[in-house]
Amino acid sequence: MPDSFEPNHLKHLTWKTSLAISLLLSGCATQAPPVVQKEASQSAAAQKSAQQAVVAQAPAAPTLKRKIALGRITNETNYGRSLLRDRHDDPLGKQVTDLMSKALTETGAYLVFERPDITRVQAESRLTDTKLSVIGVDALIVGSLTEFGRKTVGETGFASASKRQVAFAKVDIRLVDTATAHVFFAASGAGEASTETASVFGFGSQAGYDGTLNDAAIRQAVADAINRLSVELGARPWETYILKAEGNRLYLGGGKSQGVRPGMQFIAQTKGERVKSPQTGAEITLPGQPIAQLRIEALFGEGELNEGSVATIVSGALGNYKPDQLVIRYEGSQK
Repeated sequence: MPDSFEPNHLKHLTWKTSLAISLLLSGCATQAPPVVQKEASQSAAAQKSAQQAVVAQAPAAPTLKRKIALGRITNETNYGRSLLRDRHDDPLGKQVTDLMSKALTETGAYLVFERPDITRVQAESRLTDTKLSVIGVDALIVGSLTEFGRKTVGETGFASASKRQVAFAKVDIRLVDTATAHVFFAASGAGEASTETASVFGFGSQAGYDGTLNDAAIRQAVADAINRLSVELGARPWETYILKAEGNRLYLGGGKSQGVRPGMQFIAQTKGERVKSPQTGAEITLPGQPIAQLRIEALFGEGELNEGSVATIVSGALGNYKPDQLVIRYEGSQK
């Protein structure tokens, strides 16, 4: 019998075997797309962009930059705790503090002052024999990381399986008036981040524990809380004070970085009398009386802390009032 002779059933068997091997090799060479990190619907980048867009729209009104400092920001969850660490060793709380300080500064809507590491700043000033002039703030932010955790969820089918790692974080903050210790605002921020892997017939992308999800979730929670804070403080009226008065010419605090520009008009009004309320026991400031209208003529200074503006009185008069008895409020009309 010739060597090339081969029964039909053997030919069919050889063909089926070759096809099966080809499919197997093809399955081994094909993988699911690489692992992609998924963020919550309102990502940190989107919230940061929205905050900067609000600041960029300052032509309609000056941006009130309040002086803010970060106080106690701690980790109140069970994550990261152990018997070998005391209550002062709080790396997760320090991470939240740093992220919040960065987020506040990047909004461009606040003057942020150091408090958590103020002792290091004081030590540096002593080392260089420089006098440290600590500036008081309008409000102190106090808060904590109140929720943090991870979970793994997945689905399994006949020939496929998927696994998703999810990290969730929640930050609670409150604003404290440094003059009265009154908590006048509180907010919560939440964030979530996840990665997903999938496989078919046991082949596909695989991923181990992803520690970066923790950071992404906390960062989103901080951005969400700061965004809520910005909305609240952005609705408050813009005020400043007279630095010096020379006849019809006034020097005001606040300049270019706060959105003040030539042509804007302001109202000079008396500081309202402070009386003690028998109902709450707190001091209440009564409404002041408008006495003059001002127009911004020029700006001066460099940097957020030493900028100012020059204004002239277009109507009314300061009378016998001294600069420290008056407050300047943005009126809203422009030329």
